[in-house]
Amino acid sequence: MTNTKKTQTSSENSTDNTSEASRVTGPMEVLREARTQLAELTGMEAESVSSFERTEDGWELDIEVLEVSRVPDTMSLLATYHVSLDPQGALTGYRRIRRYERGRSEARRSGGQ
Repeated sequence: MTNTKKTQTSSENSTDNTSEASRVTGPMEVLREARTQLAELTGMEAESVSSFERTEDGWELDIEVLEVSRVPDTMSLLATYHVSLDPQGALTGYRRIRRYERGRSEARRSGGQ
């Protein structure tokens, strides 16, 4: 009877590990999962993903978020959040890297960049 319990426990653990490892299968799932998790943590909806990259540690994304809605809409404040996810798509960290008005473009850099 003890052997049966050990076998069931091992079987249950391998099923849990398999489902976690295959939780996110491709880029679209990663994008959806990142947007959902960031919205849950910050309470702000993601508008778009402006950068997406697979790394050795998982995934790195830059997500554009509406922080303050204003009228007219071109005066609304948006922010870019840099988001890190593990290989399975679980959010491991985020930080705001820029804040800007919707109607304002980035300043050009000098020196041919």
